[in-house]
Amino acid sequence: MAASNHRERAVQQEHASQPALRHCCAVLGKPIAHSLSPVLHNAAYRALGLIGWEYSREEVGQEDFERFLSSLDGTWAGLSLTMPLKKTIMSYGTPCDRWSRELGLANTAVFRGEPSAHDAPHVVSHIIDPHSVDSHSAASRNGIALYNTDVDGIVLAFRHAWEATVADQLPKAGEPANVVILGNGNTALSALAACVVMTHGAHVTMVARHPEAHLSITQFAQRHAGTISVQPLSMAGDDLDVAIERLGNADIVISTLPAHAADGIAQLAYAKLVPGAVHGALLDVAYDPRPSSLQLAWSQAGGIAIGGEEMLLYQAIVQVCLMTGRDAGNYRVAESETRAAAGHAMSACWESEHATSAGDTDDVRLEQTMREALEEAM
Repeated sequence: MAASNHRERAVQQEHASQPALRHCCAVLGKPIAHSLSPVLHNAAYRALGLIGWEYSREEVGQEDFERFLSSLDGTWAGLSLTMPLKKTIMSYGTPCDRWSRELGLANTAVFRGEPSAHDAPHVVSHIIDPHSVDSHSAASRNGIALYNTDVDGIVLAFRHAWEATVADQLPKAGEPANVVILGNGNTALSALAACVVMTHGAHVTMVARHPEAHLSITQFAQRHAGTISVQPLSMAGDDLDVAIERLGNADIVISTLPAHAADGIAQLAYAKLVPGAVHGALLDVAYDPRPSSLQLAWSQAGGIAIGGEEMLLYQAIVQVCLMTGRDAGNYRVAESETRAAAGHAMSACWESEHATSAGDTDDVRLEQTMREALEEAM
């Protein structure tokens, strides 16, 4: 045993004397200066003691995406992608999780390769060794693993809010949930997927300017007809009054609209939803301004309001795990094929699946550090 400990210390000293290899990650988009992803990822690297890891913003649009991708060398470990690049990336890599495959959307790209001898012990084989690959291998099709962590981010944002909630504000156990989704773009598609994960069944009202214009939404609803039912409503006239009524009865509300795009609905909600009128939880994926008008209207009517920073935080935690090779199992709730029961049954399921063990100490520290960094930046 003593000899074994001596060899282990010798290996650690040898690795400590080696210069840290550089690992680059970034978030891509256009515009991208507003992104808080670097705050989250760089805080995670500090929490995990990852030396040589850096995460930046890169202003890249569709027109220059391929050129950017082909310019990457073997120091690159991963990319975070904003729309419309979440669709664009699908032509360059291999979908490696359930929702990137089904939705055709990936917000995370991980460059796979051989592990470096000097990587941290928890870093596994998909991390590229900069000294063992040619300058363009990071951009080869077979070397890019694609993931959708947005669905995880939505599910975990609700879970975090529900864990601190009184029982009468939870969806009723064993009953289909009433859901309202504002918007019908690609983020709404991820929101629908989150409903499949979070509920045994959901009656979904999709409220949008052109609610039937997104063919992918219709196709998704048809594929999951036994799990969710979707009814479209427009954001005009009598339909909007009906939408406000649906909000009042909703267990789950997800606004996927850009900042301020839901302000008109918020004003109507202020006027029609009196205090105590709602019981459900609302997630507004936009995190600037914070809180949004919709969050304020929902809170004054008695509901639980969740800011988009919660989704941002949790999807980023999964990204960090995937890019650095950590086990992401505690956060990949959206990968479960088992539908969690609503309400207390849902909470119990999560608690049993993700109960903190001695091996999860790093996960607790990681989440806390990233949350603190986000709070300071906002």
